[in-house]
Amino acid sequence: MKRIGLFFAAVSAVALLAWPAMAAGKPKIGAAVYGLKAEYMQLWTAALKDHPAVKRGDVDVVVFDGNYNALTQQEQINNMITQKFDAIIFVPIDAEAGATPVQAAHDANIPVIGSNTRVKSDLLTSYVGSDDVVSGYLEGKSVLDRIGCKGNVVIIEGPIGQSAQISRLEGNKKALAECPNVKVIEDQTANWSRAEAQKLMENWLTAHPGQINGVIGQNDEMALGAIEAIKEAKLDLKNFPTAGIDGISDALRAVKAGEMTSILQDAHAQAQGALDLAIFYAKKGDYKPESDIWAKYKDMPWHDGKDKIYNVPWTPVTTANVDELLAERSK
Repeated sequence: MKRIGLFFAAVSAVALLAWPAMAAGKPKIGAAVYGLKAEYMQLWTAALKDHPAVKRGDVDVVVFDGNYNALTQQEQINNMITQKFDAIIFVPIDAEAGATPVQAAHDANIPVIGSNTRVKSDLLTSYVGSDDVVSGYLEGKSVLDRIGCKGNVVIIEGPIGQSAQISRLEGNKKALAECPNVKVIEDQTANWSRAEAQKLMENWLTAHPGQINGVIGQNDEMALGAIEAIKEAKLDLKNFPTAGIDGISDALRAVKAGEMTSILQDAHAQAQGALDLAIFYAKKGDYKPESDIWAKYKDMPWHDGKDKIYNVPWTPVTTANVDELLAERSK
C-alpha cells in the first residue's frame, strides 16, 4: 500500500502542473475520478501508472481528484476541454449530474470513456466496468444464505445517486426477494466511508439490541466499519454475517480471518481497459491494446475497441483464493 500512496501523491502533484510542461506530441488523457480517499480508487489510479504505454512514456495521463463532488468533476472536465485533452476517462460521483460534462466533451469532439461507475448518457464513447447488480445480488445472497433466509438485516448504501449505489441496491433487493421472511430494519447511506458506517452501526446496535442478524455493506470500507462497531460493542462477529464489495486489502484479510465475505472488483482491469480505449480513440484507431487484461478475461474480447460496454467479471473472495489475491496485492 505504500507504493499506492506514493503514486497517489505523485499523480496529485502532476495534476497541478500547467499543461505546457507535458511532453509535446503525446496523447493527453485526463482521468476524472470521483474521489481518492479510499483504497479502491487508489488501486484503480495506480493501475494507470502500470499500463505499458505510461511506463514507456508514450502517453501523458493526469488524474483529477473529484473530492466526491459532482460540480468539482464538471469543472475539471471543462478545464480538460479548454486545455484540449485528446481523451477523458470519467468515473462519476453522480449518474445524473455526470451527463452534463459528458455532453460538453462530446460537443468538443473529445471522446469520453466511462469506467467503474456509470453516467446516464448515451454519449460515452465506451465504458469499462463491472455489473453492479450482479455484485449486489452476490453479496446479499451470501449474507442471506448464512442467516438461513430468515431474520433481520441492515443495508449500508453508497452515495445516493451514484450508479454503484443504485445498481447494488437493485441486486440486494433481488436477493432479498428470494427470502420473503427477511426484514430490512435499517437502510442508510454511509457514502463509501468506513468511519460513517461504523457510526451508523453503533447507532443501530443501540436501537435494535439483539435484533440484527446480518449486514449488507455496499462496499468493503462500509462493511469493515460495521465490523469495527460490532467489535467495539464486544459482540460476537459470528452472529453478524457481513458482506462487502471491492476486495480491498483489509477486506481480503478479514475474509481470511473469517470475519466477512467480499466480491472482488478488478481495479486493474477497469483502469487499464479504459486507458487502452482512451488511447485507441485519441489515436483515431491507430493503436493495439497493450494491457494484459484482454488475455486474462477471455469473455471480454477487445473487438477492435468498438464495443460500447466492456463488462469486467467479478471474483468472489474465498478461503481458496484469498492468499493468492493477497500475494498479488503485495507486489
